Amino acid sequence: MEKHKPSDEMIKELDNLLSKINAMEIVASDDFQKNSIKIMRALVEGQIHSINEFGHLKKAIDLLTLQLFDVQNKVKN
Repeated sequence: MEKHKPSDEMIKELDNLLSKINAMEIVASDDFQKNSIKIMRALVEGQIHSINEFGHLKKAIDLLTLQLFDVQNKVKN
């Protein structure tokens, strides 16, 4: 089974995709292409946002775990 890429690497790849999408927007000639590009941009930006939010959630869980250990140690003493 393949391991997940680090979040920094995923965000870098998604930023590269956004650059390509921006280039596609410049050469888009009709409404269908322009609307398709808007959809792709929204999906990529949403994915970047999700990765960032997941990082925040991981930090929050780590802090909560530390607090639980502190409470557990105080209860034992």
